[in-house]
Amino acid sequence: METEKSKVEEKLPDKTKHMSEWYDRVLLEAGIIDIRYGVKGFIVYMPYGMMIMKNIIKLYEEELEATGHKPVLFPVVIPEENLKKEAEHITGFESEVFWITHAGKNKLEERLALRPTSETAMYPIYSLWLTSYKDLPFKAYQTVAVYRYETKATRPLLRGREFLWIEAHDVFRTKEEAIRQTLEDKEIFYKVTYEKLGIPFIHVKREEFDKFPGAEDTYAFDTLLPDGKVLQIGTTHYLGQKFSRVFDVKFHDIDGSYKYGEQTCYGIGLSRILASILLIHGDSYGLILPFEIAPIQIVIIPIYKKDYDNEKINRYAREIEEILGEKYRVKLDLSEKTPGEKFYEYDLLGVPYRIEIGKKEVENNVVTIFRRDIRERKTVQLSQLTQYIEITKKEIVEVLRRRAEERLKNSYKGIENLDDLKKHSEEGYSLFEADFCDSEECADELKSITGGFEVRGIFLDKKVEEGSKCIMCGGPAKSRVLIAKAY
Repeated sequence: METEKSKVEEKLPDKTKHMSEWYDRVLLEAGIIDIRYGVKGFIVYMPYGMMIMKNIIKLYEEELEATGHKPVLFPVVIPEENLKKEAEHITGFESEVFWITHAGKNKLEERLALRPTSETAMYPIYSLWLTSYKDLPFKAYQTVAVYRYETKATRPLLRGREFLWIEAHDVFRTKEEAIRQTLEDKEIFYKVTYEKLGIPFIHVKREEFDKFPGAEDTYAFDTLLPDGKVLQIGTTHYLGQKFSRVFDVKFHDIDGSYKYGEQTCYGIGLSRILASILLIHGDSYGLILPFEIAPIQIVIIPIYKKDYDNEKINRYAREIEEILGEKYRVKLDLSEKTPGEKFYEYDLLGVPYRIEIGKKEVENNVVTIFRRDIRERKTVQLSQLTQYIEITKKEIVEVLRRRAEERLKNSYKGIENLDDLKKHSEEGYSLFEADFCDSEECADELKSITGGFEVRGIFLDKKVEEGSKCIMCGGPAKSRVLIAKAY
């Protein structure tokens, strides 16, 4: 195989050195989003970006429904009374809530909150739906936009005031069933995010002081971006009976007694997952999309030749389009742009395969096919084209995942003190493991004196050794934790 060289000069900066510039240009030039809506923190999803998003959503929804979740859709407004019922919950969200105070010229008797998350919207209705153990387990999800008045600097898809997500809200008879659900949530996330989208993530239990407001336990999924910061792209929470007691979600059990449901909730950060795909897999030519989510999976580009019957090329290209169009999302580009301009455009869009059709291909009944992920061209017999794509489409996400995993692996370093952190961060490491006492005071001090490095959570599969000391206070360590800078 020969390595493809760009037909036009590379126009994008080096992503690892200038991530923000690369990201801003790709979002606009590839038609992902438009930030010019005029309200800070709110963006417009452009057609190409929304097509990618719909394909991502489909993957998660299919996995949720395969595990017994049913789709629902609840209103975007939540009565203030509902939002305030769970004390920890409102304390955690009250500074981020958008309030509706008027309807037309009339002041509302009770303020309405734009959905920051849906526990307080859904659980009052759950109390009406779920009355018997026969109604359980109950597993439901909705794919919606949520609204939070983000006070930090906003960043398209990474940190906004309106963002897309999937939230699942489940009710069980027993604590054991609920805990198993948090493990199933992790498995769903693994199957889609890791296996199908090629995004590796770090699974940690959030510290007591950093868990979801109202939860008993919070488990988070963080991924590493090219600038060395981590991004939370999903969470799952064991709620216990905190919300079921407040909203009277109780059921008549087998033994005749009334019991409160054991609950979980699960958030899949769609906007951030889209950003992660763009940033982690992309290169200096543009996007690189996994085959399953690419709006255009294969583009066919005729390459005309002087003194040749170019209609033969067009007919051959249409024949290929018809063959492939039965199984894949295919585009035949017959525009008047030059081949080089087309190559650049579809590289930017991250189209997994480019098929080039010229005189040689027509006369030999072959195609020249270019793979975007490894930037290699190959000649394939037309009769073997579909088979070639079926085999190699699985390789694409494997290549992307392997690259991302390698970056993640090479970013880790174990540390014993703050001098180690400073030294290794200057060497290019960005993810650190350390022993920690689990106190909020030490976590705050760490973030303050290191310029933003924070405790992201507890590694569930790593234990502290006897006699280990906290990296901050020197007291007895309780957990092995992840330390990183975060969005």
